[in-house]
Amino acid sequence: MASKAKNIIIFLVIVTIFVLLYVFFIKKDSDEEASLVSASSESALPDGEGSSNPLITDEFLTLLLNVKGITLEDSLFSDPAFSSLYDSSIILIPDGTEGKPNPFAPLPSEEN
Repeated sequence: MASKAKNIIIFLVIVTIFVLLYVFFIKKDSDEEASLVSASSESALPDGEGSSNPLITDEFLTLLLNVKGITLEDSLFSDPAFSSLYDSSIILIPDGTEGKPNPFAPLPSEEN
């Protein structure tokens, strides 16, 4: 009977160690997860409602308005320097040592 009690105590100690390891090392802190979700959901609002930092919202809107004002000058395409550009792409020709079309296919049997 003492042997059975000893086995139960050892089992409980091992289970307790695993639970403590899980709680302290594996399980993420719920406060950290909540703050990450809270911060990302506030900054994701497009109109800035609920944003705790109006400076970030103003900076984003300024940047957006600057990008909206970008125009492309059409005279670039009629410039002689642009016209003198040429396509220098290289056509690669396979040398025939590429291997099987499907590398995961089984090897052909030599019994044929």
